[in-house]
Amino acid sequence: MSEGERKIRVLVAKPGLDGHDRGAKVIASSFRDAGFEVIYTGLHQTPEMIVNAAIQEDVDVVAMSVLSGAHMTLFPRVRRLLDEAGADDILLTGGGIIPEDDVRALGEQGVGRLFGPGTPTGEAIAYVREWHREKTGAANAG
Repeated sequence: MSEGERKIRVLVAKPGLDGHDRGAKVIASSFRDAGFEVIYTGLHQTPEMIVNAAIQEDVDVVAMSVLSGAHMTLFPRVRRLLDEAGADDILLTGGGIIPEDDVRALGEQGVGRLFGPGTPTGEAIAYVREWHREKTGAANAG
């Protein structure tokens, strides 16, 4: 990484009442191993808490793990709050058990790529790197 270039900063969040955080911890660790700066919020975060943390931590990406079935509420709410806070340049991505029709609908609402169970972590890493490269023109952001 050249001088003046900063690592990709990712906030990994687990919204709602869902207590299954294994996937969130795995992706947080994988992002960290890939050279990203990772902030993990822990369990039971509200959309407002997630957005506040994202802004305070000056992240590039918010990656949410939603296994509760509330993805059609949580992703749009976080996207809307980010946009309202002037943080519309933050990528909102994530994963969970999300039907394809809902993935398409969320994409139309400004949510980035969503990853299902069993997706290799390398796919999410490559996606974030490519998004960041397109956003910043950075050749090799970590």
